[in-house]
Amino acid sequence: MNPAEEYILNQSEPYKTIILHIQILVESSIPEIEMKYKYKIPFYYLGDKPFCYLNVSKGYVDVGFWKGNQISIHLDHLITDGRKIMKSLRYTDPKEINDKVFLEVLKNAQGLYH
Repeated sequence: MNPAEEYILNQSEPYKTIILHIQILVESSIPEIEMKYKYKIPFYYLGDKPFCYLNVSKGYVDVGFWKGNQISIHLDHLITDGRKIMKSLRYTDPKEINDKVFLEVLKNAQGLYH
């Protein structure tokens, strides 16, 4: 098992369920994406460029987008938390994940890499 998968499977609930759900959404929507283990967390790359990460932190799952400051949709769902470039979607419960919103943000972010 690679370190990124180990990180995910070692999370307590509800974080493990949240991350597994996000993993399915990401990997089924962007087949060419690659999950690596960087900065001690699962980090998705498009080609050789960082795309987004999955991190359990302070009671939530943080899905951080590398070019988050360029995402132009669903800004009311994105958290900047004082960061200039990164923006993220945060979840404390699997029921909070709105697949439609997540996928639209994901596709918007993907479009920044072409």
